[in-house]
Amino acid sequence: MLQTCLTEQENATEGLEVDLELFSTKELAYHMTLFDWDLFWCVHEYELIYHTFGRHHFGQVTANLDVFLRRFNEIQFWVVTELCLTTSLSKRVQILRKMIKLAAYCKEYQNLNAFFAIVMGLSNVAVSRLSLTWEKLPSKFRKTYTEFEALIDPSRNHRAYRISVGKLQPPVVPFMPLLLKDMTFTHEGNKTCIDGLINFEKMHMLAQTMRTIRYCRSRHLVLEPPSPKSEGDVRAYISCLRINDNQRMLTSLSQKLEPRRS
Repeated sequence: MLQTCLTEQENATEGLEVDLELFSTKELAYHMTLFDWDLFWCVHEYELIYHTFGRHHFGQVTANLDVFLRRFNEIQFWVVTELCLTTSLSKRVQILRKMIKLAAYCKEYQNLNAFFAIVMGLSNVAVSRLSLTWEKLPSKFRKTYTEFEALIDPSRNHRAYRISVGKLQPPVVPFMPLLLKDMTFTHEGNKTCIDGLINFEKMHMLAQTMRTIRYCRSRHLVLEPPSPKSEGDVRAYISCLRINDNQRMLTSLSQKLEPRRS
């Protein structure tokens, strides 16, 4: 079945069209982490319960959680959009390098939600197929990206990520989709009541995930700011990324940039 783009999907959503090279990568990561931390801080633990069991059961909303989850998708598609809208090969290689460095800084700042989003954006088919761009990337960056891919590898229930995050001290911005997956898996795999009695084992498992959220926020985020060059501009840019989240459109743009080799 053919999908037709809505007219508003044919272009990137209105974000700030800025040359990324104007901002230092560390500055971008710093302000991205502050922005994401504020969103994460606003998510109430109970919102995970409402999301898992169904909002209608509680008559509650999950607005803060929804915004935080949307941010993950925004960052992911921003990475793809920026690369697919860059027609110059040399410029595209620069942006690819910058995105890998950005992921590294987000990891350093323990913003794992943004780290995952950036790496998943780079592994999107519209980006991964850009073989000319990847070939011109210095081997040091290719090696770093391979290490990042291994860290977000979903095999064995995200074992690599779980081991890594288990060694961190708060504050941490966790990879929220995985926490929600854990909640859903626990909920759907275990009955809430057994023989008319509450299944406390299930409740303990759900509480464990919620305790993870609490632990991640048990210390306030205090980061050493990088030397500010254009603080206001970076903050404005981070809060208004330009995004095209239509996968078919992004793949089409990618194929125009680098047609498939025969």
